[in-house]
Amino acid sequence: MRGAKSAKWVAGAIVVALAATACGGGSDDGESSAKKVVDPNGIFTYANGEPQNPLQPANTMEAYGSIVIESLFTGLVDYNDKGEIVMMNAESVEPGDGNKVWTVKLKKGWKFHNGEEVTAKSFVDAWNWAANVSNGQVNSSWFSDIKGYEDVHPEKGKPKADTMSGLKVVDDQTFTIELTTGIPYFNYKLAYPVFSPLPSGFFKDPEGYGEKPVGNGPYKFKSWEHKKSIQVVKNADYQGPNKAKNGGVNFKAYTSDTGAYNDLVSNNVDSMPIIPNSELANYKQDLGDRAIEQDYAAINTINPAFYTKQWKGIDVKVIQGLSMAIDRDTINKTVFYGTRESATGWVAKGVLGYEPGACGEYCKYNPEKAKQFIEEGGGVPGNKIYIQYNADQPHKDWVVAVCNSIKKATGVECEGDAKTDFQADLETRDAKKVKSIYRSGWVLDYPFNGNFLRDLYGTGVAGNKGDFSDKKFDALVKKADAASSVEESAKLYNEAEKRLAETFPGIPLWYNRTISGHSENVQNVKFNQAGDPIVTDVEVFKK
Repeated sequence: MRGAKSAKWVAGAIVVALAATACGGGSDDGESSAKKVVDPNGIFTYANGEPQNPLQPANTMEAYGSIVIESLFTGLVDYNDKGEIVMMNAESVEPGDGNKVWTVKLKKGWKFHNGEEVTAKSFVDAWNWAANVSNGQVNSSWFSDIKGYEDVHPEKGKPKADTMSGLKVVDDQTFTIELTTGIPYFNYKLAYPVFSPLPSGFFKDPEGYGEKPVGNGPYKFKSWEHKKSIQVVKNADYQGPNKAKNGGVNFKAYTSDTGAYNDLVSNNVDSMPIIPNSELANYKQDLGDRAIEQDYAAINTINPAFYTKQWKGIDVKVIQGLSMAIDRDTINKTVFYGTRESATGWVAKGVLGYEPGACGEYCKYNPEKAKQFIEEGGGVPGNKIYIQYNADQPHKDWVVAVCNSIKKATGVECEGDAKTDFQADLETRDAKKVKSIYRSGWVLDYPFNGNFLRDLYGTGVAGNKGDFSDKKFDALVKKADAASSVEESAKLYNEAEKRLAETFPGIPLWYNRTISGHSENVQNVKFNQAGDPIVTDVEVFKK
């Protein structure tokens, strides 16, 4: 789940291409880039925010921290713009025994930033530590497929073991992963940073390493001045294919998206996650050829907190009615200037297995039916809802528009519940203190439809902040995971998505697009399928 995006909190015959279609992203700002000289040691400055948690791979589920983690750590695999697996630290990741046992062979020569060799033990120890309930990592459930997870992460009480029985070190370059059941797409999941390796010193001082992380990625940690900036510098000894073309990145923390935008226009910051809604009418004129518009795999929803008195045991018709009360198309035109696309289901576009229409009539504006459904379902308790969002990113305008649409169509009162910043927003969700409904934006962690279904709405998973639980959905997920091929699994996940129309764990709103830009100081700024800038490719001009 990846500032404003709460992510990361975007093969075979049915591969869906993930190639970005960009407008802008070049370097022509009126002065030919040929007249400018690239500085290989120049620093790229990116408008970011304060991470929610220490910089530990398994403790990061939001955009501000994820982009930093991904600059510092490199996992076993990644994926390209066609959704195909690319080997990174791994030489190979091969399935066996009906996709139940996976053998990983590592490339030789990889080292952590402190000079320590990256070995099979580096991965196995990191995963065992992250999965252990005693260590309180927010992404620990990502290891639940591995045999022995329940021993290190019991639902109640202390761990029965320190390690998962499914992980075995064979030699320095080889380890095996035994799952509780075969999962044909398990190698896709390994692209998520939670599966990163950790150096031996981490386990002696996890808190210290969270403040000053030591990774194996294209950049090395330099400094973290909390709520101001995180700085990383190029790792000259990096062994991966994505070597940095600049000297480092300054992840500058902003509490205002308009402040970041003003700095972008005036060349005081080099890029930002998303243009504020208030500037969408003007950004192309302001930035010219420096404006960026790209597709990426993300979806926005608003999700009820089912643990609250308001939504516990609610008739699903009430939530379906609220969904039909939202005029998505009009809000897209008036608030987003046509830069979003109304969602028709719970899976983002551009991932393997995406199919439109799972939400059916419930994602189409129908005020008469909306009011009817809410009345038949017994009404909204208290006849008022609150939509929680983070005020440091451009959410207020669309929250107000959604509330106005719901109120006009159904008479249900609706207000925004603004939290100061993304960190405060996430902490409220984690503490299960959401008043009513929360804004959720989910970006792909790996390019497969199950990532938007199992990893968000499965019972007890890390991304399920609203405590939704449905045994029938869980059973469909289990069936999809037991499929013999990735293609078959994706089709079975289509069936699981259809089940969500009957239970409505969240109300789909829009599919996202990256609407951003870059300064005159850099070139080759492009964003990936997860909506993050490909920082290693950015070239900085000499000043």
